[in-house]
Amino acid sequence: MNHKHQIVIIGGGTGGITVAARLKKAGVADVALIEPADTHYYQPLWTLVGGGRAKAPESARPMASVMPAGVTWIKDSVVSVDPDAHTVTTAGGRVVGYDRLVVSAGIQLDWDGIPGLQEALGKDGVSSNYRYDLSTVTWQNVQKTTSGNAIFHMPPNPIKCAGAPQKIAYLACDYWREQGVLGNINPIMVLPTPGMFGIKEWSDVLAKVAAGYGIDVRFNSVITEMDPVNHTVTIKSNETGETDTIEYSFAHMTPPQSAPDWIKNSPLADPENPMGYVGVNKHTMQHNVYPDVFALGDCTTTPNSKTGAAIRKQAPVLVENLLASLKGSVGAGSYDGYASCPITTSRKKMLLCEFDYDFNMKPSLPLIDQKKEFTDYTLLKKVGLPNLYWSLMLKGRA
Repeated sequence: MNHKHQIVIIGGGTGGITVAARLKKAGVADVALIEPADTHYYQPLWTLVGGGRAKAPESARPMASVMPAGVTWIKDSVVSVDPDAHTVTTAGGRVVGYDRLVVSAGIQLDWDGIPGLQEALGKDGVSSNYRYDLSTVTWQNVQKTTSGNAIFHMPPNPIKCAGAPQKIAYLACDYWREQGVLGNINPIMVLPTPGMFGIKEWSDVLAKVAAGYGIDVRFNSVITEMDPVNHTVTIKSNETGETDTIEYSFAHMTPPQSAPDWIKNSPLADPENPMGYVGVNKHTMQHNVYPDVFALGDCTTTPNSKTGAAIRKQAPVLVENLLASLKGSVGAGSYDGYASCPITTSRKKMLLCEFDYDFNMKPSLPLIDQKKEFTDYTLLKKVGLPNLYWSLMLKGRA
């Protein structure tokens, strides 16, 4: 064993940095964080970049600038975990021991999950706001598109920010309407779900939004293949099994997603979860088998929507319960599944969806009727939420 720390955190994304900051504020002296990246991204902004409402560099800051003071930064990536030996092994060959482990490794984008997608990315109208560099390409493609089929795709199984595939559709269609070309474009939205959203009130609003843009919504459907040579996608109906091959001028593709491969191959993965996520108690954030392991964010089995807002509510619960475990007691922290999905329905409007595990509405802004779109979203989506993120959340204050 090369090193040992009281608490080791895997992942320098939203969850890892937030938990590290909260632990330091609580007076924990020995916290180490394993993260190979030089840059930290506020990923929700990438939707606005793709819609021409923000610039990509606004979403990026040096990792060193968000790393909490006093945290030991191990600049490496994880390849395996041995929870019985209380060790983490890195790609650089380091073996790091821990008393408590926090896993916040994020989600893996499986670009190869759709045949042809990897080859098509970044070319001939194909892009994805799920990658920093491609979010700018999305906006370029939106501006270039004046006719033909425009595909907006959402894969099955959980993804981070499940509203993102719809957000870019509405931003693009609103722009095309402003430019007077929407009538020449056939927007097609491919959804694996039977409705626009899991809560009827919001589903009804979004159905009207989609209809207003003339979007052809293919429910209970998936894209099974892309042909980057002939510029086509194959859409399969999960209800009938029938397929439809469509030529595209524009395609915004959301990749299938799963737990990072090293988690899938580790004892931390829930054997009942087909995507290999870390198995935790959905209320306490503690591992179901290994009590010295906690996890939060996109890499876990918690059945909430995978959003940064969910992490904001998970982090204080996790820290409370972790600190209690260090004292040999059981923490009282309990996460109710809160998630927030601010869905941009145009370049100036949004629908703010906040809900819990039971799909109860959980409004945090009482002056806003969450069953309706509101204008102007810019102050909240582009200014308010990023400021909350950088200035408060990553510093353990919110």
